[in-house]
Amino acid sequence: MKIIVPMAGRGSRLRPHTLITPKPLVCVAGKPIVQHLVEEIVNVCNEKVEEIAFIIGNFGKEIEENLCNIALKLGAKPKIYYQMEPLGTAHAILCAKNSLKGNCVVAFADTLFKAKFKLDKSKDGIIWVSKIDDPSSFGVVQLDTNNNISAFVEKPEKFISDLAIIGIYYFNDGEYLKEELEYLIDNNIKEKGEYQLTNALENMQRKGKIFSPGRVEEWLDCGNKTATIYTNQRVLVNKGSYISKKAKLENSKIIEPCYVSGSAKIKNSVIGPYVSVGPNTVIENAKIKNTILQGDSTITDAQLHNSMIGTHVVYQSNNTSQKVSLGDYSEVK
Repeated sequence: MKIIVPMAGRGSRLRPHTLITPKPLVCVAGKPIVQHLVEEIVNVCNEKVEEIAFIIGNFGKEIEENLCNIALKLGAKPKIYYQMEPLGTAHAILCAKNSLKGNCVVAFADTLFKAKFKLDKSKDGIIWVSKIDDPSSFGVVQLDTNNNISAFVEKPEKFISDLAIIGIYYFNDGEYLKEELEYLIDNNIKEKGEYQLTNALENMQRKGKIFSPGRVEEWLDCGNKTATIYTNQRVLVNKGSYISKKAKLENSKIIEPCYVSGSAKIKNSVIGPYVSVGPNTVIENAKIKNTILQGDSTITDAQLHNSMIGTHVVYQSNNTSQKVSLGDYSEVK
């Protein structure tokens, strides 16, 4: 089994938090988004994952090493591929064509999920979906009487289905997927100016491949600041607190669930619920709830809620309640 993770985009909707750090490496509940994602996929695969391939832009060697370490921790061989132009989902996946062999899971790294099912490898393909209230902004699937996918519709103007495609796919034949992706690009078949995976899926379906829906219990988006803070909250609820015994807590209270790194220092403060405190962060005289603190930051005399703080941030307030969004290397006094 191989996992292929396209993640070349910088995540403009999550700025300023993605000006330096690519979105999939932004941390929620103490781990990068992409690490949570591949851990969940490994869990549902129900077999050893041999390789995890990451498709990235020009992110730099340090980020590449971090991604390789994520794969190695899961017992998989890491591979790095590059997509230097945003030419669409089909093009992104094809950048990892050397890894498109045998059983593959393709997972776009801007979404998390909670699921209890185990992957059925006997299927031609599985497309993860989630039932949502307003499907008009998403690609959706329609099902036939056998509970197989009969049609793909991108951002329907009229209601035809509430099963949204969440961006995670299983293919039992990676080589066949590669051929269909190459066909799109060789024949310059585009949708809205880009090479789309949906077109390849439709071609495969016309040729007899049967796709089944994989339903998740919860679908969590990390597209913008508000959604990412909510995802942090839900991951803490689903996976539980982690309060390191090495963290230095002085005259402070932690209201769980929270994540607190072992190198954090917290003094005269109330933290939580739903707060993630990254490494080397110092908090003093503060009340913080429903907030992500990425790391290497100093927060003093502050009251924060529904906030997101990047790395290497200095924030000092007048103890009035604030909702803020500060990117890396910011300073507010």
